[in-house]
Amino acid sequence: MATKKDYYEILGVPRNASQEEIKKAYRRLAIKYHPDRNPDNKEEAEKKFKEISEAYEVLSDPEKRRIYDQYGHEGLNGVFKNGNFSWQNFSHFDDLRDIFGDNFGHFFEDIFDTFFGTGTASRARRYRANQTYRNRGEDIRISIPLSLREIVEGTKKKVKLKRYEVCDACGGKGSKSGKEETCPVCGGTGVVRNVKRTFFGQFIQESVCHNCGGRGYILKDPCPVCHGTGRVKKEVEIEINIPPGLRDGEYLIVRGEGNIGERGGPRGDLYVFVREEAHPVFKREGEDLHTEVEIPFSTAVLGGNIEIDTVTGEKLRLKLKPGIQCGTVLKIPKKGVPRQGRRGDLYVKINLKTPQKVSREMKKLFEKLRDLGS
Repeated sequence: MATKKDYYEILGVPRNASQEEIKKAYRRLAIKYHPDRNPDNKEEAEKKFKEISEAYEVLSDPEKRRIYDQYGHEGLNGVFKNGNFSWQNFSHFDDLRDIFGDNFGHFFEDIFDTFFGTGTASRARRYRANQTYRNRGEDIRISIPLSLREIVEGTKKKVKLKRYEVCDACGGKGSKSGKEETCPVCGGTGVVRNVKRTFFGQFIQESVCHNCGGRGYILKDPCPVCHGTGRVKKEVEIEINIPPGLRDGEYLIVRGEGNIGERGGPRGDLYVFVREEAHPVFKREGEDLHTEVEIPFSTAVLGGNIEIDTVTGEKLRLKLKPGIQCGTVLKIPKKGVPRQGRRGDLYVKINLKTPQKVSREMKKLFEKLRDLGS
C-alpha cells in the first residue's frame, strides 16, 4: 500500500497554520489544478484536485485536524467511510462557495461538473446531494466519567440518549401518504436563479430554493405527528465500547449514533467526551502512574518485602534493599496506562512511616540508636 503524503505538505502550509492560511492555500491550488486549466494532463489534474480537497477536508475541520495531528492517517480510518476519502466525505461545499465567491459561478460549476456531470440536471443532482448533507442529522455530544481503572482496562458503558428517531406514523417520509408534488417555484430542480444587471455586466446567481429547501418537491399532506420532518424525539439506550488509554478531554466518535436526519436524511454521529475521575491513590502523568507507600524505619534499615496494590487490583511484591532512603522512587515497567501499542510505567515513591505512639521499650531502643549515631 502506497504511503500517503502529509496533508500539510500537500497544501504547502506549516503545521501551525491558521484556518485562513489553509483556506488561502486550498483556493490557490484549486485554481491551479482545475482540470480545464490542464487540458494536456486532465486526468492527473483531477487526481491532484481530489488530493488537495482531501487535505482541506481534514485540516479545515478542527476535530479531524486534531485526530490527524495525534494519530496520523490511521486515525482517520473511522472518519472516512471504508477508511479512504471519497467525494461523499467532502463536507465543505459552502466553504467552496466562500472561497470562489459568487462571481466565480461558472468556474464553481465546472469544478463539480468534472466529478458529477454537466447541465441543468447535473446542477439539480448536485444541489440535492448537497441538501442530503444538509439534511444529515445533528451530532450529539455527551460526557462520560471514567475511573482510572476503567481507563487502564477499557470498558463498556450503557448510556441513555434522547435523540431524534424515525417517526413511526409516517415511516420517516414526513407525509402519511408519501405523496409529493413538484415544487412550483423551482420546477423540481431545487435551484432558483437570480439575474442581476450591473455596470460590469450580467451576473447569474444560483441558490437553494426557499420553497422546497432544495429537495425539488413538497409534501402534499404533512404528517401530523412529526409535522413533516419525518422524525420524533425518543429515548434510547446504547452500549459504547471504551478502549483503554484515553485521556481526560479526549473523545470517541461513534458513527451513526446521532440524530436521524429530516425526511430520511442520514444519521449524525455521537461524540463521547471522556472525563477522567481523580484517583485517591494513583496520579496519572501521561501514560505513567505515580503512587507513594510508607514503610517502617526497620524495613528501611534492614530491607525486606512489601506488597502494594496496582490500579487494577493486582498485588505486586517488591523487594527493598537494606538502607533504602526516604524519597527513593522505584520504577515498575509496564504497569501504567496502555496507549497506542505501548504501556506506561508505575513509579512508587518510598516514604518512612513515623510511629505516632511510642512504647517505653521502643523509646529506649530509639534512644540507644541515637546514642550509637544512627
